[in-house]
Amino acid sequence: MTTATWGFLTNHAHVALCIARDPGIRLRDLATKVGITERAAQRIVTDLVHEGYLERTRVGRRNHYRIHGHLPLRHPLEHKLPLDTILRALTGRPADEAGGDLTGIRARAQRSA
Repeated sequence: MTTATWGFLTNHAHVALCIARDPGIRLRDLATKVGITERAAQRIVTDLVHEGYLERTRVGRRNHYRIHGHLPLRHPLEHKLPLDTILRALTGRPADEAGGDLTGIRARAQRSA
């Protein structure tokens, strides 16, 4: 078995996919799953937030992310497709279902504070 030296998805796509699967994921865990440094994960999350693909909300001491899957992919070959196309194909559900509602998370954070 050979080790992969390239892949079909970018690290930005991998980060979005991990967040779609776990909107409360910690940067440390995100970096480990993607195989990048925590600093690189933070830069990618910042890129995605600045471009509007992610919304970051502080809940207690943790961040919770909501993906805006309706936004188009960036490359000219895919610019007519929304981000949700990839996330739905790889997770089996749209990003808005994966992101969930923050109400329950906020209530849990307030109870534990």
